[in-house]
Amino acid sequence: MGTAAVADRKCAVTGATPAYAAHAVALCAGSAVWLAMVQDPGARRARVLFVDAPPESRRTWGRWPRLLKAQGRVKEAAQGRREWWCVPVAVLLAVLGESVLPLGAGAVAVPLVRRWLRRRAGAREAEKAATAVAALCGAVVGELRAGREPGQALLVALREGLVEDGPSAETASGGPLGEAEAAVLAAARFGGDVPAALRQAAEGPGLGGLSGMAACWRVAVDGGAGLATGLERLEAALRDDRRRQEELRAQLAGAWSTVVVLALLPIAGLGLGAALGAEPLRVLLHTPGGLACLAVGAFLEAAGLFWACRIVRGGEAA
Repeated sequence: MGTAAVADRKCAVTGATPAYAAHAVALCAGSAVWLAMVQDPGARRARVLFVDAPPESRRTWGRWPRLLKAQGRVKEAAQGRREWWCVPVAVLLAVLGESVLPLGAGAVAVPLVRRWLRRRAGAREAEKAATAVAALCGAVVGELRAGREPGQALLVALREGLVEDGPSAETASGGPLGEAEAAVLAAARFGGDVPAALRQAAEGPGLGGLSGMAACWRVAVDGGAGLATGLERLEAALRDDRRRQEELRAQLAGAWSTVVVLALLPIAGLGLGAALGAEPLRVLLHTPGGLACLAVGAFLEAAGLFWACRIVRGGEAA
């Protein structure tokens, strides 16, 4: 009202038209609105998105976290039970070939694939354990160089390993040394037979380096030799062995690729026959000659895979 009165007074004094006064009022009102909006854009945006939003949009935004959690659970279940993917593949082949033979093959493939996946998981765990043993030797050497006693150095190194691995790893495998870590911790804390506990822990997969650590510990206790020097050499030997294994695995990657390609050739042949209209599934599953060829081909495929894997694993062992 004050702005309008001032504008009317100016119009009366200067003789300007009332249109200028209306323009001035509109300009002042627009400036006030703009200043109010710019004052806190973040709060306004949050209020528009969450407070003033309609219930439908709030329900939509609240549904996304539940969908993501459900997707994560399905993904974890699929990763934990990957061998069961053989069942839908067998069902698909049974529908396409109009036969029950693929269902039997899928039922046989489930335990075989589970055994293969467990073997791979065990090999990965053994590699992680070997790396943890080398890291443990280095941590103990560092604590010994810092002036700690051997038992205290081992305790501190094991605790640091538990913190780095996290609570999930600790509860799953008992820490970096596996289930025997409690005996090692008790022996180091209460002055027990640490070498015997280390030898017991060395029986786990990938923990063979602990036997060398036990030997260094025994020599240092009985003969008075430097434990830090022995563990440092042991760490270097374990890391060199790990490096050689990685180089050998890289050199054998081509051989493993050849094995996979040879294993997939029969499947590629079936696909090519189906593309040409030869109906290979009907021939293999519904004719006596096809059943005989299927049995002989499956036997030769299994024998070839077994022999090729044996050759490559022989190279890895050498």
